[in-house]
Amino acid sequence: MDTKQHILIIGAGLCGSLLGLRMVQRGYKVTIVEKRPDPRQVHQDAGRSINLAFSDRGMKGIKLVGLEDAVRTLCIPMNGRMIHDPKGNTFFSPYSGRTDEYINSISRSDLNLMLLNEADKFDDLTIHFNLGCKEVDLENATATFKEYTTGDIQTFSGDIVLGTDGAGSSLRKSMYLSKKFLFSFSQEYLGHGYKELSIPPTEGGGYRTEKNALHIWPRGRDMIIALPNLDGSFTVTLFLDYEDAPDSFASLNSPEAITEYFTRQFPDAVAMMPNLIQEFQENPTGPLGTIKCSPWHSFGKTCILGDAAHAIVPFYGQGMNASFEDVVVFDAVLEKYQGDWETVFKEYEKARKKDTDAIADLAVDNFHEMKEHTANPLFQEKRKLETAFEKEYPNEYYSKYSLVTFNEDIGYREAMLRGRAQDKAILSLLSEGALSDDLSLKAKLEKIQQETNDILHDDAIVENL
Repeated sequence: MDTKQHILIIGAGLCGSLLGLRMVQRGYKVTIVEKRPDPRQVHQDAGRSINLAFSDRGMKGIKLVGLEDAVRTLCIPMNGRMIHDPKGNTFFSPYSGRTDEYINSISRSDLNLMLLNEADKFDDLTIHFNLGCKEVDLENATATFKEYTTGDIQTFSGDIVLGTDGAGSSLRKSMYLSKKFLFSFSQEYLGHGYKELSIPPTEGGGYRTEKNALHIWPRGRDMIIALPNLDGSFTVTLFLDYEDAPDSFASLNSPEAITEYFTRQFPDAVAMMPNLIQEFQENPTGPLGTIKCSPWHSFGKTCILGDAAHAIVPFYGQGMNASFEDVVVFDAVLEKYQGDWETVFKEYEKARKKDTDAIADLAVDNFHEMKEHTANPLFQEKRKLETAFEKEYPNEYYSKYSLVTFNEDIGYREAMLRGRAQDKAILSLLSEGALSDDLSLKAKLEKIQQETNDILHDDAIVENL
């Protein structure tokens, strides 16, 4: 095979920069074209970062390109959720009973900069900025771009075009508009949007609340979360109805309304947010949506990866992790079928689609869990039980969260099916009083495992009807 084939990648975000880096490491010539300015020269996306929860599936992608030591310097471990009730009381819920399982808070921009700087070390990888893709010729592997500062039109071509250009993908749009093959597409938005705020560091540069936790203020319909940054600050994100709710972005239309709402709902957070009014009024409100589509490829010439193929809402912290895992799966398929791009693309989608559909559904589920259920006593009892299982029987029990987040050797779909069955089993047995205190922890585990297996068996029968 001619390893100097030219790969054109649309999008230099996290997925595109990781993919480009891996492709040039494989010996291909790579061109990446990005619509935004070079983030190393122009600060951008203020109010739209949503810190990333970096975990095991994402680390697989980083290990693939040999940057695991570098990325760890950007990470802050978060060992669990710190739940804040309306009175300011807190409850800590570990992500796992195993001490080596935790997620990491990482800056999206810092991670992107690290990947771009590494890419610059390769002579066969070129990145162009400020060029927005207008359309892609799917059959001829060419793409047309508009230069934002001059308005000039430029055309790039490659042997292959890979689209990692996010939820608004131009390559996906060209597939959607094509009349030469059947393309399915769905886009669903939540009735909630998000707005980014912040908790600044103390005057001495310290943290105003627990550093090693993901903080959640669940309030039923709405919530805020906070993730730590290396400088002592926290990135705070409000998730709230757009309108048609007692509290909504539409109703928070004055400093007085903003202050009243936050003081009523999040009093302990307000005390740590001196810039609340200014940030609320100046930062944009962003949408939250899920995109599913198929096929991900066309004519053996083009393929989409990451959010371009499967954008999800951020509530499982798996968006970036799933995109990085895309690169790992793509790389493995390429290793097996290199030289036959049409087979590579088909086998990649076949291996990946069911899992990305699963994590999209799980992310929506977790939205409701975070804003409603985390403060529920039954849910907290369930989590305490699961943490005890994982601590005492680390090789016998994994919660749904652990299956999804820390078990990178199983797919999202398998994790979803097993995890949902376990959740149903535990909550059912708890509500029935079938896990009484006179049972040993081992006996409780065996009871839950039997109930879980019965549910999985019944679900499998229904699925095969």
